[in-house]
Formats: sequence, C-alpha cells, structure tokens
Amino acid sequence: MRTSNVQRQTAETDISLTLDLDGKGRSEIDTGVGFLDHMLTLFSKHSRFDLKVKCRGDVQVDFHHTAEDIGIALGQAFLEAIGDKKGITRYADTILPMDETLILSAVDISGRAYLSYDAECPTAKVGDFDTELSEEFWQGFVREAKITLHIKKLDGRNSHHIIEGIFKSVARTLRAATRIDPDLEGEVPSTKGVI
Repeated sequence: MRTSNVQRQTAETDISLTLDLDGKGRSEIDTGVGFLDHMLTLFSKHSRFDLKVKCRGDVQVDFHHTAEDIGIALGQAFLEAIGDKKGITRYADTILPMDETLILSAVDISGRAYLSYDAECPTAKVGDFDTELSEEFWQGFVREAKITLHIKKLDGRNSHHIIEGIFKSVARTLRAATRIDPDLEGEVPSTKGVI
C-alpha cells in the first residue's frame, strides 16, 4: 500500500493529511483557503491520488504559512508513500492547455530536491489568494518529496488559469511518474540501484 498519514503542527499551522498514490482521485479538503481547496481538489482528481487535508492556520495573518506548510506536509506524505521506488516509471512530463494558458511540467522522482518555477502571473492575487504562494507551495512540496520538478508557463494571461493549469499539469505528471512499470519487474529505475 503506497499510502501515508502526516500530522504537522507548528505555531502557525495544524495539519492532518492522508495520501494514497493508488487511489481513485477522491478528496476531502479543508484548508481554510477557498482557492487552495479548489487547487488541491483538482490535484487529487487529475493525479488519481486520494487526498485528505485538514488545516487550521493563521489565515488572519495571511495565507502564506498555510500554503507553504501544506506543501511541506504533502511532500512528506509523498516521500513516505513512494517508498523504495521499485518499479516506478520515475520520469514524466505533461503539457496541459487550459483556455489561453499552456503549462509544461516535468518530473524526475530522483531523491534530489530541485524546483525550477517559471510561471509568472499577471496579477498579484486570485480573489484573496496571493499568486506568489503557488511557488511557495511547490517549493515546500519538492523540498520534502525529494524530487526534481520543472514548471514552465508556455502561454497564459489569466492568473487563475495559470495556477490551475500548474496544479493539473503537475498532478498528471506525478500520476504518470509514480505508475508501476511492469517491464521493470520491481527494479529501482536507476543504475545506482537506489534513488
């Protein structure tokens, strides 16, 4: 079972998160941030990961700690759930269109944390959500998941579409990269023998 349960509690957030990499795309999301709830719901749907997130954060300050800490918790859950990485496809990429927006994401489940994020939004906010928090979320995720992730906006003018395209593209890329490749017969996909 490629699953994980993470409890993360700080002075700024209290997070309970459950992840199942072999799920059906079911989600129960309550972050206290409506736009982030929407992004995590569609992330679950497009990755086919089952995801439950409950967060109580200091949203009276702003949404920074909530977005970053959920990214951290999701990364920790991903790292635990992926386990020894035997048999996984490892590499994947997706170019995802959403109206005028076109987002590329590419991943290597490498054991090395690296994020390349080139997806500037034309506005500072989507509703009351700071658009810069998308990068903070993915930085927290990548650091804890120990993956290499490239996100690039190829086109796009609408900030909502850009961020939604990112979450959908990364979801589909992670779905493909975490799938078990029957041709590998349980081998770790690396000449090192470990990832």
